[in-house]
Amino acid sequence: MARDPDTIQREIEQARDALAESLDALGERASPKRLVDAGKESVHEQLDDPRIRYGLMAVGALLAIAFIRRLFR
Repeated sequence: MARDPDTIQREIEQARDALAESLDALGERASPKRLVDAGKESVHEQLDDPRIRYGLMAVGALLAIAFIRRLFR
């Protein structure tokens, strides 16, 4: 059974619109800026944990002490 050309055209336009929306959504999800922002947020959340913050401070202090000792040897 033959279909009406207007119906076929309408279906093609609907499919095209749906594809455009899908591509826009994928583009937004894979945006480098969005990924960088998510990474920054994750790092900030990790650094808000006192165990990690103070651990990094301790490691930094030990490295500074080791560097200073090496300079004066």
